[in-house]
Amino acid sequence: MANPIVHFEIAAKDAERLRAFYASVFDWPINADNPMNYAVASTKEGDLGIDGGFYEVGDESDRPGVRIYAQVENLDATLQKAADAGGTIVNPGFDMPAVGIRIGAFLDPEGNFFGAVQPIPQGG
Repeated sequence: MANPIVHFEIAAKDAERLRAFYASVFDWPINADNPMNYAVASTKEGDLGIDGGFYEVGDESDRPGVRIYAQVENLDATLQKAADAGGTIVNPGFDMPAVGIRIGAFLDPEGNFFGAVQPIPQGG
């Protein structure tokens, strides 16, 4: 499958409450033990499912909601295709070498957030 969905995020005004909610409803193990307090939900079982994360919204430009991320071969080309098709680039991309990705995002013509990740060599 081309460009599979590889990650989701759920933003909240009260991230701790939302983490507890999803852990209770779905029995997902959720770990927020990291410097960014970014909670990672492990939802995979065998080959099924994707992992996701929970974070607290930071300012007025961020809002609660669900974000979806697709893996792409070329982040810059994907963002340009989104812009050419009527989307708005909201994150032109940055490298996260510790986790081995380059990540960027756009809003579709209806204002929905959609992210894209390109694998890069991993290094700390």
